[in-house]
Amino acid sequence: MEVTATALAERIGGTVEGDATVLLNRIAKIEDANAGSLTFLANAEYEPHIYTTGASAALVSRDFTAIQDLPEALTLIRVADPYAAFAGILQWAAESKAYPAEISSHAAIHPTAKIGKNCYIGPFAVVEADASLGNDCQIHSHVSIGRGATVGNGCTIHRNAAVMDECQVGDDCILQAGAIIGSDGFGFAPNNSGSYNKVPQTGNVTIGNRCEIGAATTIDRATLGSTVIEDGVKLDNQIQVAHNVRIGANTVIAAQTGIAGSSTIGANCMIGGQVGFAGHIAVADGVKIAAQSGVTKSITEPHSIWQGTPAQPIKAYQSQQIALRKLIRALVLDRIEALEQKQP
Repeated sequence: MEVTATALAERIGGTVEGDATVLLNRIAKIEDANAGSLTFLANAEYEPHIYTTGASAALVSRDFTAIQDLPEALTLIRVADPYAAFAGILQWAAESKAYPAEISSHAAIHPTAKIGKNCYIGPFAVVEADASLGNDCQIHSHVSIGRGATVGNGCTIHRNAAVMDECQVGDDCILQAGAIIGSDGFGFAPNNSGSYNKVPQTGNVTIGNRCEIGAATTIDRATLGSTVIEDGVKLDNQIQVAHNVRIGANTVIAAQTGIAGSSTIGANCMIGGQVGFAGHIAVADGVKIAAQSGVTKSITEPHSIWQGTPAQPIKAYQSQQIALRKLIRALVLDRIEALEQKQP
């Protein structure tokens, strides 16, 4: 990436104050930036750094007013939303680093597989029989695309990820390294000997458009039918999604969350890290759940906020925590302090 401040401003709908011809060739945090760097200011807590930054240019809001002298070499690019503009620039920079459209001689592609136009397929990637890749995909080394699996247009699948047999991935999705789509669901039936027989998992996983699946996240195939990830879902690293789960559109889930089988998470939900969901429950649209909560029953109220184990409405949880602290104080701490005061 090398671009002038003027060209960058035109791309993002900004206006330039300062040297419009300055060349920008990298992106940096405001406190670490140096000459040639582009940075941004979106949080007031970081404003002191803009008066000392070594960056050549900074994205700021249209109404930003400096309260002291800015560095002489700093050019400002004013935009409506500095964070959104910066995110767009990062996306542009990432796209400029895309691998060339070529297929490695060390990749293994079955003759019946269908490969779209302008795809990159790295060394030791495997595309099995009757699988299908759309156009403009980036399939990195050691990725496995199973028999009959489909991957849409514009997808990026990073190293050691797998899309198992018959699973489907929509357009413009990203699978981070080690993500597993379509591993067997956890299905076992007890028998008379006290051991367990495996229940065949005959369904698949379907992932919508514009989804991102984090590193080492696992999404199990359905026992029957499909495990469904709807459009726009973002899953962090190391999440477990069990068989026959459905996650609604544009829901975001943080790391180490586990969702047991046949549960449904609504659209536009926000789930914190290390949340656990029991099986066969439903969560309404727009619900927010705090980190490390345990959801043991269905949540039917849309756009509500829950916390704790078992999870409950957040105000009730916080009231209980306050009452518990007061009880501990009254029953234990006050007595300890009284005893200490009696000591000679």
